Amino acid sequence: MEYTPIPDGKIAAVVTYLEMRSRPNESPVAAPEGIAVRRVPQPGLDWYRDLFRRVGQDWLWFSRLRMTDEELKAAIQDEGVDVFALSHNGEDKGLLEIDRRASPEIELKFFGLVGELVGMGIGRYLMSIAIEQAWSHNPDRFFVHTCTNDSQRAMAFYVKSGFVPYARGIEISDDPRLNGGVPETVAPHVALIHLRKLGAAGIKL
Repeated sequence: MEYTPIPDGKIAAVVTYLEMRSRPNESPVAAPEGIAVRRVPQPGLDWYRDLFRRVGQDWLWFSRLRMTDEELKAAIQDEGVDVFALSHNGEDKGLLEIDRRASPEIELKFFGLVGELVGMGIGRYLMSIAIEQAWSHNPDRFFVHTCTNDSQRAMAFYVKSGFVPYARGIEISDDPRLNGGVPETVAPHVALIHLRKLGAAGIKL
């Protein structure tokens, strides 16, 4: 068995790619009490970043946080991107983002809830909306990816929802906890390794 060292300041995750080639034959899921989902056309950047951070920082979501205003605007305000917010008693606490720009393939780009709503069946309702929205466009496939930075429940949830794993990869990226992207205290399931400093002789300390 061989191991591959990861450079200082980086994190590595095993990514699993999943796809749905046909629409699941399931009964509609009723909205839980106090829950509503709405599409957000032309989402505001501050609003989006706040919700993205609250939903994703525990799982080291950082890609959108590194974007400039122009990059983020192009990513989420495109006509081929559908952003939805899930609210609980009037407060936005869930994010669903569907990317149709590569149609007839459609990607479930982001999907998640704040921690306090996990395990209450709300995710199943939000997924039913994601599936309904995606298949209303008659795609060749609906696909998503998850990784080892995500919740341990994510893989089983996607499979139960009708997605089938088809490939794996390795993603290496800067650890966002070391550059202020997200707090150092988040994602305790992914070890935080502080950068080692070089001594006078150029030796790592």
